[in-house]
Amino acid sequence: MVIRATEGGGGGAMVTEKMGIKIECNPSETKLNQLGVRNWPKWGCPASKFPWTYSSKETCYLLKGKVKVYPDGYDNEFVEFGAGDLVELPNGMKCTWDVSEAVDKHYKFE
Repeated sequence: MVIRATEGGGGGAMVTEKMGIKIECNPSETKLNQLGVRNWPKWGCPASKFPWTYSSKETCYLLKGKVKVYPDGYDNEFVEFGAGDLVELPNGMKCTWDVSEAVDKHYKFE
């Protein structure tokens, strides 16, 4: 199921949710500043594929790269995101990350 909503206010960014993963494409600089994204730690990796389990919710902002996340239990369905996307990945999700273009991101665990 895909839910689309527009952020309140004039011409906000599009938010999509699929399999519990929320993606906001090209959030405003104002929103990024409000969240303090540029002060979050950074993480990166080369093109690769690996399993991951979230022990807490992660919010991340991709500076570069392209990823497909395959959540366990969804019959090979995936969620794709990349540079310029603000992404929330839920606590408890088990998945496989398939990084097709090297990733550089800011991240925060809650």
